[in-house]
Amino acid sequence: MNEVSGKDEKNWAMLCHLSALAGFIIPIGNILGPLFVWMAKREEFPLVMDQGRESLNFQISMTIYIIAAVLLIIVLIGIPLLIGLGIFDFIMVIIASIRAADGERYRYPLAMRLVQ
Repeated sequence: MNEVSGKDEKNWAMLCHLSALAGFIIPIGNILGPLFVWMAKREEFPLVMDQGRESLNFQISMTIYIIAAVLLIIVLIGIPLLIGLGIFDFIMVIIASIRAADGERYRYPLAMRLVQ
């Protein structure tokens, strides 16, 4: 019974990260996906509380960086920045998902700690 609970906790923590990939399809889905998972399971699983908050902080940070890159399209540097940010976001989400599936508390680089 304890093992299943641990596996469920890891799976939900992994889903906190993977749900951010919805942002590639749905506007602000990168924030709404982790927010829904975090809100639903944060009281039940401590790892989800931690990783959901971490995922939200990173996705909010990425949204801010993307808005800045869109503004920089005027001076042409924004287009390569947008492409780079998209690739960076995708890779970091995959790495965080794998770590969460292993039960680790992953910390994203460049994430502003906005959600406490």
